[in-house]
Amino acid sequence: MSDQPRRGGARRPHKPYRRPRRDPARIAAFEALRAVDERDAYANLVLPPLLRKAREDNEGFDDRDAAFATELVYGTLRRQGTYDAVIAACVDRPLREVDPPVLDVLSLGAHQLLGTRIPGHAAVSATVELARCVLGDGRARFVNAVLRRIAAYDLDEWLERIAPPYDKDPEEHLALVHSHPRWVVSALWDALGGGRAGIEELLEADNSRPEVTLVARPGRSTPEELLTERDAEPGRWSPFAVRLSEGGDPGNVPAVAEGRAGVQDEGSQLVALALANAPLTGPDARWLDGCAGPGGKAALLAALAAERGAALIASERQPHRAGLVERALAGAPGRHQVITADGTRPAWRPATFDRVLVDVPCTGLGALRRRPEARWRRRPEDLEGFAPLQRALLVQALRAVRPGGVVGYATCSPHLAETRAVVRDVLREEPAEWIDARPLLPGVPDLGEGPDVQLWPHLHGTDAMYLALLRRPLDT
Repeated sequence: MSDQPRRGGARRPHKPYRRPRRDPARIAAFEALRAVDERDAYANLVLPPLLRKAREDNEGFDDRDAAFATELVYGTLRRQGTYDAVIAACVDRPLREVDPPVLDVLSLGAHQLLGTRIPGHAAVSATVELARCVLGDGRARFVNAVLRRIAAYDLDEWLERIAPPYDKDPEEHLALVHSHPRWVVSALWDALGGGRAGIEELLEADNSRPEVTLVARPGRSTPEELLTERDAEPGRWSPFAVRLSEGGDPGNVPAVAEGRAGVQDEGSQLVALALANAPLTGPDARWLDGCAGPGGKAALLAALAAERGAALIASERQPHRAGLVERALAGAPGRHQVITADGTRPAWRPATFDRVLVDVPCTGLGALRRRPEARWRRRPEDLEGFAPLQRALLVQALRAVRPGGVVGYATCSPHLAETRAVVRDVLREEPAEWIDARPLLPGVPDLGEGPDVQLWPHLHGTDAMYLALLRRPLDT
């Protein structure tokens, strides 16, 4: 075969092969996205060990690199729905026919182009280098071509192209502009009670990076101790809360490392405090946390109970989560016990406790800031699976409390099917008085008409925790 060029002239020499440059931060981000996709892992669990490994394997990998990798992962997951629609407009096949690892690289590139201040040429170049490292040169050429199409427009221009006008299809418009599944937009809108401004503020809050919030566990730590940390600020609503305003690593806080303080959203703290302070008639000596895993609320309740000489039973059905509760309660003051038991099949006699909390399993739609992948993982039919369990746990909680005692029903979801609908259904079966929870959250604004409380990220800076307080009548 002739070695002469086909069209005459001098033959151009082949470029020597160049190894792709490895970027540890981008590779860690890619591996985290693969774990989320392949194993249904949670980013907040898989990313820290990947970052530790990157530090061990790469001299010079520092906090800035770790922060960049974290932003790539969480930013890509939060905006996944929007980026998928943009990528779909730039490829010649359905997204389901694009290999998932290729789609992850494209999504990382789309986030750098549309969601960060990285210059477009740098974002394309770095992402193509990542593709060469993890996908090979052939698929890297495909990535390069798609990213150059994405780079032709900024985010606002893309949204004009992919999202229908608000007045024609408001839910689909909001779903694409704010990157939430349409059914989640609809459910959150129903829970808010209508109005465009509120739902847009909520969806934007879901896409923001949450602050790290600490809890000073009474009798073991104080907010004043935690406020000595760099960039620490007082909590907004809970007297035990301290915020790390720059999102610092809580593992570096001595009180957290020693278990005297913990990481706990203010919404969760307020739920525990409201139950502990709810008025009741009669003794106040026996408390129950009926769904205690992973142990944050149980640790706070145990400390509050100890201040009054009360004892806490912390019950958790799953053995590994019961182990987490044991760890959270280790060293806590007062009398407390962790048991592995199913709250729908009580291991205790009826009318045993003065206060009972059931923070029931749910869809987790109230914590989308912290677990952005959950919005893409959940389906409307998941509600049907949770509903019987939520009702059964509340029924048994009401039977576990003595006449005059109080039950707190809590869930980290604002979906009406998991909140008021559950309480109303159970109250048709079980005698209980629905008491006003709002006075038990002093200073917290925008709590609605009551008697229950729904917290919101855009109004309160907390997860969207729900709380209903029920008192068992004395004559039952």
